[in-house]
Amino acid sequence: MTDAKLILILKICIFMGLLLILLGIYLHNFSESIEAMGVTGIIISAMCIALGMVLSLPTKMYLTFILVSREAEINKSK
Repeated sequence: MTDAKLILILKICIFMGLLLILLGIYLHNFSESIEAMGVTGIIISAMCIALGMVLSLPTKMYLTFILVSREAEINKSK
């Protein structure tokens, strides 16, 4: 897999993670159907936030590592 494809996949994972975090916040604060569910609704909104964090945080660190190593290679070749 080329670096461009890997970076694209990581950016998609970050975007999906942020969307899940926002969905969880929306469900927790503004959705009346989740509120009516009680504890189950809280668990659903918390799982959306947790999965969003799982998708977004580690991929940001890995993406940063890839970009820093790419920049180091470019500077080494100059």
